[in-house]
Amino acid sequence: MKKTKYLFFGTIGFFFGLIIACNIDIAPSPEAKKTPEATESISIEESPFAKVAEEVLPTVVNISAEKIYRYEREFEFEGPFKDFFKDFEKFFKRSPYRGGKERSLGSGLIIDERGYILTNNHVIKGADKIVVKLKDKSVFRGDDVEVVGTDARTDIAVLKVKTEKVFPVARIGDSDKVKIGDWAIAIGNPFGFEGTVTVGVISAKGRTGLYLPEGPQQQNFIQTDASINPGNSGGPLINIKGEVIGINTAIATPTGRWTGVGFAIPINLAKGVFEQLIEKGKVVRGWLGVFIGEVTQELQKVLGVKEGVLVNEVIEGQPASKAGLKEGDVITEFDGKKITSVPQLQQIVSETQLGKKVKLVVVRNKRGKTLTLKIEEMPEEYVGGEVKKEKVEEKFWLGLKVKSLKSEEAERLSVREKEGVLVFDVGPGSPADEAGMMRGDIIKRINKETIKDLDDYYEIAEKLEDKKEPVLFWIKRGERMQYVAVKP
Repeated sequence: MKKTKYLFFGTIGFFFGLIIACNIDIAPSPEAKKTPEATESISIEESPFAKVAEEVLPTVVNISAEKIYRYEREFEFEGPFKDFFKDFEKFFKRSPYRGGKERSLGSGLIIDERGYILTNNHVIKGADKIVVKLKDKSVFRGDDVEVVGTDARTDIAVLKVKTEKVFPVARIGDSDKVKIGDWAIAIGNPFGFEGTVTVGVISAKGRTGLYLPEGPQQQNFIQTDASINPGNSGGPLINIKGEVIGINTAIATPTGRWTGVGFAIPINLAKGVFEQLIEKGKVVRGWLGVFIGEVTQELQKVLGVKEGVLVNEVIEGQPASKAGLKEGDVITEFDGKKITSVPQLQQIVSETQLGKKVKLVVVRNKRGKTLTLKIEEMPEEYVGGEVKKEKVEEKFWLGLKVKSLKSEEAERLSVREKEGVLVFDVGPGSPADEAGMMRGDIIKRINKETIKDLDDYYEIAEKLEDKKEPVLFWIKRGERMQYVAVKP
């Protein structure tokens, strides 16, 4: 009996020892008890960008603008019978010839259910026909698309499609609250690929001084690394909440393609322009009548200020001149608001009610001074570089594009001449390029005619537009004067 008892307990001990040695788990497996709720808890969550795209895409439109260009074909009689046909040459000299079509692609944003669309001015500038295509494949063209207004200074344009349809509308955010490092989502039609969504971050704020042939002159860009390419212009830049914080406008690139640096107009600026274009068909701006610049660290020491905006030039007869503002003054306060940057002052002044008297606090010779100034409307010639006789500028007479010496482009190039016009661009391979004319040249005289301003330039340009004889330009390049003959 005792032997049997030992055998029983020995067997049980051996069995448990085997379990411990083999690490056998005799408890029920958790896998066997997994519930549907547990499976759902470990599923991958949907991307937050998907919800934003779903909401905003129906409010983004595709815009194609078509420009028709024409030129005249020359007929010249050559050979032994040239003299015989000389008397008839005037009848055959020019023959109308259709050149073709030039198309540009861009994007737009519906921000009013009545069909008002916000886009860039450069997307539709000079267009003979505009086509607007919606996400639902609706297409509007011809008389069904109205250009409500444009503003070259900010590169904003407003279109309206004529229909009884009620449109989905984008939610507008507050671009002043944007922070560097925030998510940024760009939506548009790059290279014509409709409804493209790209994601990045806000790289910087308050970018100014960018050279953009199509404008704008009033710059306060949001910089982003969300991919922007040709065709994105006019489309929205969105925050993670699905709110519009900017209008995609430009890229910095040596190739014409995306390199990681894109720029958007802050929506707060665009919204103010949009509202005025709808109400008045144009933007009415207050202005001081000065050319201004940032106060750099080096200038802070010299001028004895920590912040503000430097007055580079005061235009005679304008509000600042009447108030006693002088070159070299630093504006530190405007109508009770501290001034820290050029874009800030530009926006505050432009939005100030016309006729209002405001107090300016300036630093002059390291001493504070208070001036009273009456806000007036910005003259047409300063609104956006758009000038009279625009058709000649569009044709690039002899390959030249010129700007006023009072323009912001002239200020950026540190031009200090009082009379003449600035050569802002020279077309590659054009007559002016072949003759050696350069960007930055100041045109003082054409043939024997003195050029004081843009009106003088365009007047003589129209007179000489069809002439075939060489045109003699007297220009200032650097500190020296010289003649340049340009053969059409």
